[in-house]
Amino acid sequence: MYNNVKLEKGLYNLSGKSFTNALEELDPSNAYAGTSLEGLDAFERQLRRYNIKVSGTDCDTVDRFFSSTETAVLFPEYVTRCIRKGFDETVLSSVCAVKTVCESGQYLGCDLVDTQNYPVASEGQTLPTTSITEGSNAVVLQKFGRLINASYEAVRRQRLDVFGVMLRSIGMKLANAVVKKSVDVLISNAMTINTSALTYDDLANLYGCFECFDMTTVITSPAVASKIVAMQQLIETRADADGKIILPFGSELIKSSAVDDDTIIGLDKNFALEFITSTDLVMETDKLIERQLDQITVSITCGFKKISPYAVNVLTIGN
Repeated sequence: MYNNVKLEKGLYNLSGKSFTNALEELDPSNAYAGTSLEGLDAFERQLRRYNIKVSGTDCDTVDRFFSSTETAVLFPEYVTRCIRKGFDETVLSSVCAVKTVCESGQYLGCDLVDTQNYPVASEGQTLPTTSITEGSNAVVLQKFGRLINASYEAVRRQRLDVFGVMLRSIGMKLANAVVKKSVDVLISNAMTINTSALTYDDLANLYGCFECFDMTTVITSPAVASKIVAMQQLIETRADADGKIILPFGSELIKSSAVDDDTIIGLDKNFALEFITSTDLVMETDKLIERQLDQITVSITCGFKKISPYAVNVLTIGN
C-alpha cells in the first residue's frame, strides 16, 4: 500500500523509468479500483499520504515538501509536473499526430511516398504503388532548455499553487521555443499558395487545397490571427466550450509567435507531424532534494519529422 512505500532519491535514477513509473511498480494504481483513492496515480497518493496540499484555499507553501527527508524526495516530481503541464498546454498538442521516443541523438524513421492515384483496378492490371522506406535524412534532435535561478530562501514561503503557475509559465515558454522548430518543419517543402492581401476567400482557398486530408488546424501569428477573427465572414464565430476559435469550415485557429506575419499554415493534425524526443523533461533532481535551487536547469531534447506532405499546405501573404 501507498503508506508503506519508502521514498528515496534513487527512484529518480532507475534506467528507462520515470519517478512515477518507479512508484507505480511499488504501488500499482489498479489496486485502488473502487476505493476513495481511485483516479489518483502513485505520486498523487504520496501527496495524500503526507497531506501536502498543492492547491485550494488551504494550499501549503514550498517548505512543506521539506518537512522530512521523504517528502523532500517528492519535490522534483512536483516541479517537473508543473513545468510539463505548461509545456503540454501549447500548440504542440494541436499539431503533432504521434510522439516517438528515440534513444539516440538522431532519428531516421520512415519516409512515405504515396504520389500515385488510387483508381479502380482492372483484372490483371498492376496496382499503383505506395512506398514506405527507411528515412533518407536523419532528424538531428536538438536540446531546448532553461536555467532557473530561485534560491530556497526566496521561495520557501511561497504558496505552492502560485509557485506552480510560475513553473507552468516556464514550461509554456520552453514549449514555444520548441514550436518554432515544428513550424520550420511544417513549412519545409509544403505546397504554397500566394495572395497579395489576406481575405476570407484566401482562407477558403487554403481549405480547398486539401484533397484526401482535412484542414483541422490553422496556425498563424497573433497579428494575422487578429485580422482573421475581425473578418466580416467570422463576425458570428464564437469560441467552443474549451475556448478554441473554430473557423466556419471546422478548423481550429491557433496563434503562435513562432509563425511569421506573412505565413498561414493549414494542416491535418492527425497526419502531419511526428514529435521525436530522446528524453522527457530533464531536471537536476539531487539539487532540488537538497534545497539547492540556484542554477537549476530544465531541458528537453527533441525534433520533428513530417509524416505526409499532403497533410500540410501554406498560404503566403505578399507585401
